[in-house]
Amino acid sequence: MVKQGVVPDDLTRPFFEAANEERLVIQNCTACDRLHFPPRAACDKCGSGDNLEWKQLSGKGKIYNYGVVYDCPVACLKEDLPFNLAAIMLDEDPGVLMYSHLPGIAPDEVPVGGAVQVIFEATANGQKVPEWQVVG
Repeated sequence: MVKQGVVPDDLTRPFFEAANEERLVIQNCTACDRLHFPPRAACDKCGSGDNLEWKQLSGKGKIYNYGVVYDCPVACLKEDLPFNLAAIMLDEDPGVLMYSHLPGIAPDEVPVGGAVQVIFEATANGQKVPEWQVVG
């Protein structure tokens, strides 16, 4: 599945630079020890904008839930319909969800609660993005 190209901005650039190196990082507020995804300019818990750092994660998680996409307005995704869209809970913080198409898993065959590991796939413009694959 070829994904739309991503153009990082100042806020998301560290996330996408790490993805190009096949590393998963997300923001962490060192003032209150809260992980944030997607990135933001200030912590939504304590309001600090000066205490945000990028923290490398294990790249492991579990499938929280999923849906199947049967219709999509994005031209480059139409040829892959239908496809799964899964919510992934990160092992480091189950309150942080990331989303994935779950490459290699047929629609409606998603093992909810199953373990996943991050992989990185190139988008149409070459920028890598995290995806998740079922393990074990």
